[in-house]
Amino acid sequence: MADREDTLLENRAAKLARIREGGLDPYPARFHRSFDTATATSLFEELEQNDPPDEKLQNVTLAGRITSIRDMGKAAFLDLQDASGVIQALLRQNNLKDGFDLLKDLDIGDHLGVRGDLIRTRAGQVTIDAMELTVTAKVMRPLPEKWHGLKDVETRYRQRYLDLIANQDEVMPVFVLRSKVVRGIRRFLDDRGFLEVDTPILVPVAAGAHAKPFVTHHNALDQQLYLRIATELYLKRLIIGGFDKVYEIGRVFRNEGIDQDHNPEFTLLESYEAYADYNDVMEMVEQMVSTIAADVNGSTEVCIGDQVIDFAPPWQRVSLREELQKHSGIDLESFDDDALRQKAGEMGIDTKVLESRGRLVDKLLSTFVEPHLIQPTFVLDYPEEMSPLAKAKPGAPGYVERFEAFAFGMEIANSYSELNDPKVQRERFEAQEQIQALYENEDVDRQDDDFLTAMEYGMPPTGGLGIGIDRLVMLLAGQRSIRDVLLFPQMRTQQGGPTTENIEDDGKE
Repeated sequence: MADREDTLLENRAAKLARIREGGLDPYPARFHRSFDTATATSLFEELEQNDPPDEKLQNVTLAGRITSIRDMGKAAFLDLQDASGVIQALLRQNNLKDGFDLLKDLDIGDHLGVRGDLIRTRAGQVTIDAMELTVTAKVMRPLPEKWHGLKDVETRYRQRYLDLIANQDEVMPVFVLRSKVVRGIRRFLDDRGFLEVDTPILVPVAAGAHAKPFVTHHNALDQQLYLRIATELYLKRLIIGGFDKVYEIGRVFRNEGIDQDHNPEFTLLESYEAYADYNDVMEMVEQMVSTIAADVNGSTEVCIGDQVIDFAPPWQRVSLREELQKHSGIDLESFDDDALRQKAGEMGIDTKVLESRGRLVDKLLSTFVEPHLIQPTFVLDYPEEMSPLAKAKPGAPGYVERFEAFAFGMEIANSYSELNDPKVQRERFEAQEQIQALYENEDVDRQDDDFLTAMEYGMPPTGGLGIGIDRLVMLLAGQRSIRDVLLFPQMRTQQGGPTTENIEDDGKE
């Protein structure tokens, strides 16, 4: 295999040398296109009936990656692919003269610029009839065999550039949709008077979520810092400072496991609105997600496998306590911590590692309730142990005003009526420290003393929201794995880096 690959690489190098010997630059600084391929095709179809031919269709320049070569002696057909689509190029020796000799040094994968007239062939295909060729990037490494349908998942994630080349029609629309989703979120919040802000990524306290942080060291300050696990406490500082509505879309980092809906770094939307509570936020989430779904997909309905998920409001609202009892038979009010742990173990929950009551409830929720939450659903009113930053629910001791939104069995949003009593917040943080002392392997909300100081200057009633954008894109794009909506998902580094496997013989059809 190595010998074969070496031979192919040597052949590419020889072709590159011949191009240079011919006085051509195989990596020019610029090439100006008249249109992308999709625009060129549309324009031709609009103007092709004009007589004489419209000058807009003459002497145009197009460019793209060569995806096929069909050599017929004194003529050849190439397919050129750019981000907008594919167009055929006709190379004729009579038109190109000496430039036709360049054909022998072209391979599938090369980037090529073409100047010529747009025509329709006898076969009915829109084509650029080449008068001049320009190599815009000679490709030195052959594309994988059968690259038109690259299926190896490992290669697709590790070498996303190959995935995009090989599976453009399948993969590229997902990331176009992702961009539209982010743009839609910004437009939705901006239209409602929210201000987009930026908060620190390197922080002295990794607070705002139950998560294990990544640790680093700042040399100049000689201080340990963390990559943020959430933006919550900085955004609340801005509410305290006098902003009424703020949001941030940015990366957060959690040093935890990797699976189909978790990645160590992910994109999070957090928003905070003064004088709102979790009921107001619920209505906003319904409107935001349904609006974006309709914008990017043309409908509030999304197909995922055999399921049709409808994001049109109103979404179902259910009580966490009641829903857990419904699907597991466990009424939280009937079990103390030890009894709950025993019951969870009897029902198949791993209780070998001693965990807090909040963590056990979370496991019970994910095991028995979440799989049933297929249509968009708000799960309401969580135990206080699970939500130290949330406001207590009046008339429900031990519970807080919190919801999580689920769809297709997956959490997509989290919201509180934010706790704004500095004394209670300090007590909650202290309780978290006690949990950390009792359950050494458990991540807790860490105390941020500067945030507590800020709270003592007064935070108005506030409704907060967090939405995992990667998961939202998964749902709206009908994807089952978070890796399919991340351009470069985190993976274990390969020794020696990626290699070319199953490479083509000669780069030509």
